[in-house]
Amino acid sequence: MKTLIIDDSRAMRRILRQIVEPLGFQVTEAGDGIEGLNRLVEMGHVDVVFVDWNMPVMNGLEFVRAIRAHADYQTLKVVMVTSETEPSKMARALMSGVDEFVMKPFTPQILVDKLNLIGVTMA
Repeated sequence: MKTLIIDDSRAMRRILRQIVEPLGFQVTEAGDGIEGLNRLVEMGHVDVVFVDWNMPVMNGLEFVRAIRAHADYQTLKVVMVTSETEPSKMARALMSGVDEFVMKPFTPQILVDKLNLIGVTMA
């Protein structure tokens, strides 16, 4: 299982890594959406992407729109990890192709529950 974690916070990337590596995921990290796009191409197959909404250079919503524009990434599972809770923003993200949300702060169990909800099976 491969995952890409995109967040401008090194601490948040580390937290996510510490949760998903024991679940059997091989983790690649990126600090913004542009770097995330590059990593996605380099990785080939990816099972799930965790992406922050608020980042410099290219934010999470722009990243999701960019990948959903490509046929190769139509079925890629995307979880937005964010502090954005405004219903209109969440609706916009869902319409853009986000599969699920994890609201900051979160517990490891919440992350596992969201992965199960979108059909990502862990080792």
